[in-house]
Amino acid sequence: MLSFTEENYLKALLKVSLESGHPEAGTNELAHILNVKPATVTDMLKKLKEKKLVNYERYGKISLTRDGKKRAVEVLRKHRLWETFLYQKLSFTWDEVHEVAEQLEHIQSAKLIDRIDELLGFPEFDPHGDAIPNAKGEIKLRIQKTLDEIEPGKSCKMVAVKDNSTPFLQYVVKVGLGISSKIKVISKQPYDAMLIIEIKGKKHTVSQKFTQNIFVVTEIKS
Repeated sequence: MLSFTEENYLKALLKVSLESGHPEAGTNELAHILNVKPATVTDMLKKLKEKKLVNYERYGKISLTRDGKKRAVEVLRKHRLWETFLYQKLSFTWDEVHEVAEQLEHIQSAKLIDRIDELLGFPEFDPHGDAIPNAKGEIKLRIQKTLDEIEPGKSCKMVAVKDNSTPFLQYVVKVGLGISSKIKVISKQPYDAMLIIEIKGKKHTVSQKFTQNIFVVTEIKS
């Protein structure tokens, strides 16, 4: 059985891979995501390599082995199903579910997770818009962009967030956004890439950092 920390490393590596579209990641990149020192990452990678869960050479790129990816997908599935369960069934807000799911994801009961999946109606996405792996380990990916990539005059629909931190999610709500919200980009400042966007008839000025953490699709179905 893997430790909670080992599962967290595998999950983090999988998330990096899914977000970047590349199977490999760097030590510093992983350290930044996990908020630990690179030396700490190196020590853990050695342990995971011994268990044949990652491919890793010192100063080289890191990738999941077949077994490592299977374990990572299982943890990610549990995490996102727990987030959805807390949000839909227990009335947690979307900025509250992540920390609780971080604890619940380590429960070792496949039957429990399958029952929760069935109870929720086999959801494909969690409250933050992230894809939930199904029981076969398949992940439904979609073509999406960040809001800062949308040209002025174009409209789009918010489908997910990159930053799941509580302050960011609370700010998203304050601006008036949520999953499936329609956004129109009014203008973009050349100097600092700040956007003026329109949501439900109201205009808001948002920073580039904000727009880089909002995922959207440009095909809007009424």
